[in-house]
Amino acid sequence: MKRVLKGNSAVAEGVRLARAQVICAYPITPQTSIIEDLAVMVSSGALPAKFIKVESEHSAMAGCISAASTGARTFTATSSQGLALMHELIHWAAGARLPVILANVNRSLAPGWSIWTDQNDTLSQRDTGWMQVYCQSSQEVIDSVIQAYKVSERLLLPTMVILDAFFLSHTHEIVDVPDQEIVDRFLPPINIPFRLDPAKPAALGNLLYPDLYMEFRRKMDLAHEDALNVWEDVGREWAGLTGRSYGLVETYRCDDAEMVFFTAATAASTARVAVDELRERGVPVGLVRLRVFRPFPAALLQNLLSGRRKVVVLDRNCSYGHHGIFHQELKSALYDLPQDKRPHVSGVIAGLGGRDITVDDIKEMMTLAWDGKLGASSWWHVLPVGEEEPAAAK
Repeated sequence: MKRVLKGNSAVAEGVRLARAQVICAYPITPQTSIIEDLAVMVSSGALPAKFIKVESEHSAMAGCISAASTGARTFTATSSQGLALMHELIHWAAGARLPVILANVNRSLAPGWSIWTDQNDTLSQRDTGWMQVYCQSSQEVIDSVIQAYKVSERLLLPTMVILDAFFLSHTHEIVDVPDQEIVDRFLPPINIPFRLDPAKPAALGNLLYPDLYMEFRRKMDLAHEDALNVWEDVGREWAGLTGRSYGLVETYRCDDAEMVFFTAATAASTARVAVDELRERGVPVGLVRLRVFRPFPAALLQNLLSGRRKVVVLDRNCSYGHHGIFHQELKSALYDLPQDKRPHVSGVIAGLGGRDITVDDIKEMMTLAWDGKLGASSWWHVLPVGEEEPAAAK
C-alpha cells in the first residue's frame, strides 16, 4: 500500500510489521515521534506488544536486554545524548549476542546544544559490536528495519538502523508499505537459543576468565564477517518479494568514472544531482553510497574503487585529531591495493550540526579534488562568508 510517511513513521511501520513484542523507549528530539507512533499502535491494538515507559535511555536499553534475554523481539529508538547515555549497555547487548534493534535519528552531540543532524552519535559506537545501516529514504528505512530483524536474529547481533535528523526523520515522501503477509513470509518468529527459561535454569553474564574471554569476542567478530554475506542474502530475498534492493553499497554512474564521490545517508541524494551536473561538463565522476557501515564492506569497496584516479569522501562527522571517520575507514580498506591501482583519497568534513550541504557545495568539493587541490587530509568545509579559499584544503 502506498502511503505518505515521514522517516520516523516509516521506522514505526517497520517495527509494527516485524511484530516487535517489547518496546522500551524514552523520548528525545528528533526521534520522539517514532515512539509516539508506536505508543498509539500498542494502545489501539494495532501492535500487540508490551510498551515499557522508562525514565532514561540507559533504562530503555536495559529493558531491551532483559526482554531479549527471555526470547522476545525488541525495539528501542534514540538520538544523540540518549545514545551516549546508553553506551555502557550498548556494549552489553552486543557482547550478550542479543538481536536488539535500535533506530537512531542522527543528531549532533552537545555542547553546544543542537537538535540537527550529523553522524558522530552513532559513529562513536562503531566499536561496540553493533551492526550499523545508514538510510537514504523513508522507503529504505522501513525496508531496513524489517531486514535488520532477520539479519540480527540469524547472527545474534544487534543492529542500529540510522536516519538523518529532519532531512529524513521529518520529511514526508511516498512509501510502499508492504503487506503483513509478505513480511510474515520473510521474517519467521524469533528464536534465541540461549533464552532464559524457568524449565531450563541458567545464568547469563557471568565472570569470564582470561582463557575464555577472547574466544567469545572472536566469535562475535566472526559473526560480523558472516554478516556481509547475510545482509546480501537477506537483501536478495527481500528484493524477490518486493522488487526493492539496496545492497551493502549503492553505486551511481560508476562504470566509467575516473573520480568517485563517497558518502552515506541523505547527502548521497544531493550528490547524485551534483554528479549529473558535472557529467554534463565532461567530468567523469560517479557516486558510491555506503549503506552498511558495520561490518565494513572492505573487499567490495576494494574491487569497486581499484584503478580509479581519485576518491572524495564526504564525512558528516569527525574523529577529532584524525580526519573524518568514513575517510579513515576507506583509506584503510584501500591500503592493501597495489600502488598502481590505489586511488588518491581526499576527505571533506561538512554538514556538522545540520548545516546544509548543497549541490554547489558538493560540486566545489569534486572540482577541487579533480583539479588536484585537495590533499590526503580531511578539509573542513568551513569558509568565511563570501570567500572561497582552497588553501584551507592544504
